[in-house]
Formats: sequence, structure tokens, C-alpha cells
Amino acid sequence: MQYRDGRRAEAASPWARLLRNDDRLTWTIAEAADLLGISRTSAYEAAHRGELPVKVIGRRMLVPRVALLRLLDGAEVERA
Repeated sequence: MQYRDGRRAEAASPWARLLRNDDRLTWTIAEAADLLGISRTSAYEAAHRGELPVKVIGRRMLVPRVALLRLLDGAEVERA
């Protein structure tokens, strides 16, 4: 994709966006779903089953960055 002024848009993967934008402590369920490569519905279902770590603040369900990365790191260790 290219912008009107001629600059090329970065076609960054979700992980590239994550590494570039690491100052946030939490993600929304939709953002976590995008990072994991699953649908938003699947992410909400996983959160309700307790498979996806979430913190509820008011009406929002947020996925803590550290908890998600720890979960993914543990999944790789279990497979090895």
C-alpha cells in the first residue's frame, strides 16, 4: 500500500507492531486475538474458559502483556 504523498505503508505483522509498541501493559481481547492469529470470538471464548489470561476492569476485559507472553512461552516449553 502507498500513501498519497508517496510514502509506502508498512505491512507489519502483529508481532512487529508488538515489538515496536512495547510500552502498553495490556491489550484488548481483539488485539490479543490479532496477535494470536485467532478470531475475536475465539479469543472471548478462551477468556471465558480461563485459557486466555484476562483482567476485568469495569466493563473491559484486558489481556496483560506479561501474562500472555508467559502463557505463550510456557506453551513452547511444554511442546519441547
